[in-house]
Amino acid sequence: MMDDSSVKDFTPENYTMMQAFEWYVPADQKHWQRLRRAVLGLKATGVDNLWIPPGCKGSSQQGNGYDVYDLYDLGEFDQKGISTKWGRKEDLVQLVHVAKEAGVGIYWDAVLNQKAGADRVEQCQVVEVDPNDRTRAITGPYPIDGWLGFDFPGRGEAYSSQKYHWYHFTGTDYNNANGRTAIYRILGDGKNWSNFVDKEKGNYDYLMFADLDYTHPEVEADVKAWTTWLCGQVPIGGIRFDAIKHYSEEFLRSLVEHLDTSVGPGWFLVGEFWQDSVEAMTTYIRNMQHKFSLFDAPLVYNFSQLSNTDNADLTKVFDGSLVQVEPVNAVTLVMNHDTQPYQALAADIQPFFKPLAYALILLRAEGYPCVFYGDIYGIKGDHPYPPSCGGKVPDMCLARKLYAYGEQRDYFDYPHCIGWTRLGTRDRPFGLACVMSNAEPDKKWMYVGLEHKGEGWTDILDWEQGQVTINQDGWGCFVCPGRSLAVWVNQQAEGRDRFGRL
Repeated sequence: MMDDSSVKDFTPENYTMMQAFEWYVPADQKHWQRLRRAVLGLKATGVDNLWIPPGCKGSSQQGNGYDVYDLYDLGEFDQKGISTKWGRKEDLVQLVHVAKEAGVGIYWDAVLNQKAGADRVEQCQVVEVDPNDRTRAITGPYPIDGWLGFDFPGRGEAYSSQKYHWYHFTGTDYNNANGRTAIYRILGDGKNWSNFVDKEKGNYDYLMFADLDYTHPEVEADVKAWTTWLCGQVPIGGIRFDAIKHYSEEFLRSLVEHLDTSVGPGWFLVGEFWQDSVEAMTTYIRNMQHKFSLFDAPLVYNFSQLSNTDNADLTKVFDGSLVQVEPVNAVTLVMNHDTQPYQALAADIQPFFKPLAYALILLRAEGYPCVFYGDIYGIKGDHPYPPSCGGKVPDMCLARKLYAYGEQRDYFDYPHCIGWTRLGTRDRPFGLACVMSNAEPDKKWMYVGLEHKGEGWTDILDWEQGQVTINQDGWGCFVCPGRSLAVWVNQQAEGRDRFGRL
């Protein structure tokens, strides 16, 4: 048992998550196997949790799972093929087992807004709505044949007997009777778009495919039962909720309460609420009683703008970001599957700026950083990209795990060169100094602590050669290359031999 002094001196470990896929991962049904083989190496570099892709059966084996067909099929039943794009259920179970043994948590990507790949058409009454103002009907009521009947014939009654019909949905986008694509709001007693969604486009309930109606008690009950069932199938430690601004916030609050009571509290929950309005994001976090985190979309756009602007002011990098106002509930990131090149929300970040951005999310005290599979392993597809940052993202993850502790001192005092130091703690004493420039090579005098006087510090990235000797007052003159950065750490610090191994 630890005494009071040892508890007081204990510094909590830094954690990092990784989005464990990119949009163009090959559809070879082998991704669960790839991740299983990668787990130990990722853990050794400081990755503690994997946000895995949607593991439920999609409408095809080429889809990434956001075209979700059956929540209760994890690659087990012969419907739309047996495997998901990522592999069979047994591959998933093996991945989760290996991760658990290695101390790596799994975050599930839950796609709860829509269903796709219906088994048959059903007729229903609709009105067409204005795509730019979904509150405005542009036709009178008329019938369509919509792909809205879900029978799950390959699974049958296994795990859930719930089937889905037109009345379980609020909208769809295709009339099979005439081949017309539009946004159709489904009519019925009391049926309408949810009031608890984002107000973009008047009402942003409808996103794609067949839009689920969470005011229908059978939909609510089935999805809540699925979350309990899922936890019995694969031991996960958290959920990433897709597209939360498109379905009922009220339902999601009740789902969080359901998870607390049926599975237990303490889960990590993060939502994709892709907004450039920090005010809207902070309101959502408050409404969710701070049990919920959000991805910091405004920060991604800051990175993109700064990297594409001549003479950009680095001191403003966190202005208007979520992490600036909600540091505990902000998941910081540089890129994801939606913002990678050639995707709908592509946010172009120049290659020289990527290492700066990763240092800004990984080596500072605020936020929970999420690194991107495509930046570590490269992007496939018709427009392939190599690993970014010269392959140094794993080294920055490891620097976070080993050295990014203690008091943070910022030197955001010059537009084109900023830096900060972490002074270390009693039980994690080494600290670090990071300096970066978006212009010419530069340098900064920065304080790292009297306890480091006389130490020789070197750049863990090996982009700066030479050594910085910490003076008698605890200061050092830290340099960095032009349009780049350096991360300086005591050359004798524990763990320096672990860099460059992934």
